[in-house]
Formats: sequence, structure tokens, C-alpha cells
Amino acid sequence: MSEKAAGRLVRSSSWAGLSPGDPVDVAGTRLRSAHFEFVAHVRHAASGEEWIEVVGGRPGDRKLRSFRPEQVFPPKQKGRAQPASLAEAPRLPLT
Repeated sequence: MSEKAAGRLVRSSSWAGLSPGDPVDVAGTRLRSAHFEFVAHVRHAASGEEWIEVVGGRPGDRKLRSFRPEQVFPPKQKGRAQPASLAEAPRLPLT
């Protein structure tokens, strides 16, 4: 895991089995047909607050946005129920 501290913020380029560029779904955006890619996990060292940075949005958008970890999910597969958020059930590497 690659971590970089910027003052009190600790940025990690991997989180819950995700790497930069991995597709994710985000709950509560009110955007239809939105597509997001994971960028980083950020934690405020003093307060313990954390958030997930993603890039994307509507088709053609490449806006950087931040969401709470419990809003970030693996991409939904057609015909299947939405799985638990990645904060609740991280992807584990296959061994």
C-alpha cells in the first residue's frame, strides 16, 4: 500500500482491494448513468475522519469527488443485488 502524508492527511493509493482506476459505484449521488473510478483513500490523522476520492460522474465528466467510505460499492452486476459497501466488506486478494 502506498501512503503519502500531507500535513495531517494520509493518502493511500489502495483501499479495500482497490487500486487507482478501478471502477466503483457510489450511493447517494443523484446522478444517473454516472461512472466513477477509485483514486485514493484519505484519512485525517488527528480526527480519524476518512473519505474516498473518485474521479468521474456523468458520461464524459472527469471531476474529482470525495465520498464517505460507506457510500462506495463494487460495481453492480446485472441481475444481482447491490453487495455491501467496500467499507463493510472489502475485496480480499486471492492467494
